[in-house]
Amino acid sequence: MSEESSLSGLAALEARLRQDLAWLDLPASQWVKPRLNEGAPVLDVAIIGGGMAGLALAAELRHLGVDAVIFDQSVAGFEGPWATTARMQTLRSPKHLTGPALGLPALTFRAWFEAQFGAEGWAGLDKIPRLQWADYLRWYRKVLALDVRNEHRVTRVAPRADALVELAIETPVQTLHLLARHVVLATGRDGLGGPWVPELAHQLPDHLWAHSGDGLQDDWFEGKRVAVIGGGASAMDSAATALEAGATGVDLLIRRAELPRINKGKGASHPGMVHGYWRLPDAWKWRIRNYLNTQQVPPPRASTIRVSSSGRARFLLNSPVVSVEKNPRGGLWLNTPDARIEADFVVFATGFRTDFEQRPEFAPFSSHIRTWRDRFEAPASERDAELSELPDLGSRFEFQEKIPGSCPGLNHIHCFSYPAALNYGAVSGDIPAISEGSKRLAQALVGQLFNEDISLHFDTMQRFADPELFGDEWVASQPTAEELRR
Repeated sequence: MSEESSLSGLAALEARLRQDLAWLDLPASQWVKPRLNEGAPVLDVAIIGGGMAGLALAAELRHLGVDAVIFDQSVAGFEGPWATTARMQTLRSPKHLTGPALGLPALTFRAWFEAQFGAEGWAGLDKIPRLQWADYLRWYRKVLALDVRNEHRVTRVAPRADALVELAIETPVQTLHLLARHVVLATGRDGLGGPWVPELAHQLPDHLWAHSGDGLQDDWFEGKRVAVIGGGASAMDSAATALEAGATGVDLLIRRAELPRINKGKGASHPGMVHGYWRLPDAWKWRIRNYLNTQQVPPPRASTIRVSSSGRARFLLNSPVVSVEKNPRGGLWLNTPDARIEADFVVFATGFRTDFEQRPEFAPFSSHIRTWRDRFEAPASERDAELSELPDLGSRFEFQEKIPGSCPGLNHIHCFSYPAALNYGAVSGDIPAISEGSKRLAQALVGQLFNEDISLHFDTMQRFADPELFGDEWVASQPTAEELRR
């Protein structure tokens, strides 16, 4: 399809979306009572993070008549990982999933794609290219006119006893100090922490290693022997990136004796899990998440073939790295229980963990958060240190106090990122159920905003004076004489 046809196709789609919203009477009129603090306006909802989750939540809040402001540290169009740190060629999710469309057909990726490339293009598409997904989210933001403020890095989040949350925000020109009634952390996979690497990584010179989430650069790999620690999707993407950048060879050091072959999460990928998981008893939630952690998710088939077909990669299974040492000839030796592997550069594809030491902006409240460790004792056969560190969230995705009364206002900060998975399932960051998660949190926030101002809303209801009848619609009658005698 030509560029001109593509643009006209998108224009028609956007007109269709406007019509759909009008037919559904969306967005609702704004109804939240404005609030001032010392003469300055208070934000109703501030969302930290302008990726898919932040956009979907802001869109649903707008549909329900609530304004939300999104703050993102990235330049416009580069929110989230898709066009920055991610290195997969295509998304893992099947193309037919509706993602952040919020039940609106014209807001789906498929509608956006077919508007430009037609139904035949859709039929020929296997998986969604990563950068095309980034373009779709840019369009999503534009067509819904969401309030995203880029190059705004939140440096401090502090709850207050008056049920407001203070935000310090660095911009290219100034530091802003704002107040919000509710703050949502839509901060992605590393939502309450960051990249995790084993302790031995910190023994290495910085120029000899990176984490897979660091935004791998081609010049790190050209002409080098590269070792990748891990066997998941990010490990395959990192290995492929190194090979395609000109690495002489890549060794994948995988601690398991076999790569997992079945994505167990797909075994319960249906509305029952989405809407039922969060209602389960704690023991079942823990059992499910622990099982998924233990089984692990296999790397995508295409990503694995992308590496193995190079002829310059080795899959070294049953090879955990137990120590490292500098090679006198340059580079490193990586020691496994059975071998010594030589490498010029190492990529740790070892995932992310909840670690507030990496998030100083949350220091005013992070030590007060109740975690699952504080209230749930897992069976001996299901011990899981990573799950234990996840926050124990309330019914509105809100943080709860470890010691009641120790951090007033903490429950006005909400976690809408990966660490919410133990409480709520995969509704706060993954494509399949992001609309359901956004609706669930948006409805909870709307309810809380209303309840907090119930006296004001009741006063408005009492003062409401728009008449339905004007007194000229009927003529008053009198009972007949006979009726009066009765």
